[in-house]
Amino acid sequence: MLFTYTYVPHQMERMQRFVNFIFYQVWCRSRKAGEYDLALFDANPPLKEIMTSFAYGDTEAGDRFSSQVQAIYKSFSELSREQIAQFKRWYQGNNNLEKVCANTPNTQLARYADIAVNHKKLSDQLGTFFKGLYSQSLLDLASLRAKIGDIDDHYKNFVQINKVGKCPFCGISDLLGEYHTKREAYDHYLPKALYPFNSINFRNLVPTCHYCNSSYKTSKNPVYMPQDPAGAVRRRAVFYPYKSVTHSIELQVTLQTSDIENLAPNDIALQFGPDTIAEEIDTWKEIYGIEERYKAKFCGGNGGKYWLVQVLDEWRMDGRNPSDFLTTLERQTRNRPYADCNFLRKPFLDACEARGLLQDL
Repeated sequence: MLFTYTYVPHQMERMQRFVNFIFYQVWCRSRKAGEYDLALFDANPPLKEIMTSFAYGDTEAGDRFSSQVQAIYKSFSELSREQIAQFKRWYQGNNNLEKVCANTPNTQLARYADIAVNHKKLSDQLGTFFKGLYSQSLLDLASLRAKIGDIDDHYKNFVQINKVGKCPFCGISDLLGEYHTKREAYDHYLPKALYPFNSINFRNLVPTCHYCNSSYKTSKNPVYMPQDPAGAVRRRAVFYPYKSVTHSIELQVTLQTSDIENLAPNDIALQFGPDTIAEEIDTWKEIYGIEERYKAKFCGGNGGKYWLVQVLDEWRMDGRNPSDFLTTLERQTRNRPYADCNFLRKPFLDACEARGLLQDL
């Protein structure tokens, strides 16, 4: 991840707080609370108003939500105290996204597959419930929307604070911003198809370009390495999208040929740094196909080849020395690294200079 987002608080966070209440104060207390009843929500009047509307209203999404809460309540009532304590640890771990991404020891993380080992029915129930929390048919219900607002307004506020205008996962694609009437999709960083408990947690929801979200990451699991030939699977560190401490990724490009016109991906070597975040960089590269995409940019006519033409043609006509161009580019890259793909253009042209391709001027 090239840069992190600033987290933007919003009214929609209330949805996760409602879910927290349902989990801790309703489901986890079901062993002693007796039969399911709307009185279970008395301590949270706004949520009780919503649950009452869902229970007695005539909307399909509301009725489905209410029925699922009740069914999971019954399943939790059959768990032992030790099992409920385990679910609490899983719930807390899955929602502590920063610790999960850092692969902090003792942070428990639960996939639906992990829960299904001993609780297959409950795993299926939780999957249906949490995957449905992000559905537009639910979020658009008037009684709920009046309490939590809507996601389009969240996005509008988000891009007014996060103004880079580029996808932080690739740095190549523009993101729709405050002057657009449409918005980008929110990626579930921990995929909602794999993980319960955080499908409406906005620290797990990240605006992402279409290519990063739908073409490369898809449903890949960022916090687990791909299964090795022996079948072993282990955790790994990954960039946390809202980490307050920023990082800077270093990129060095080496060209194995001087034939830029016929440049191919195999002619390019990429080296990333610094070593202090090597594991996070390796995860990022694998999840988002970074090396493939950067090499494709360098080989394409609107990327590396064009950047070299700028120096060899346009700047030659102005009588400028290529070193002047690189000096100007260095300043532009320092000030605005993602404008015009400067963060890629600078190391590529440095590689061209190292191959002697700027000496013809």
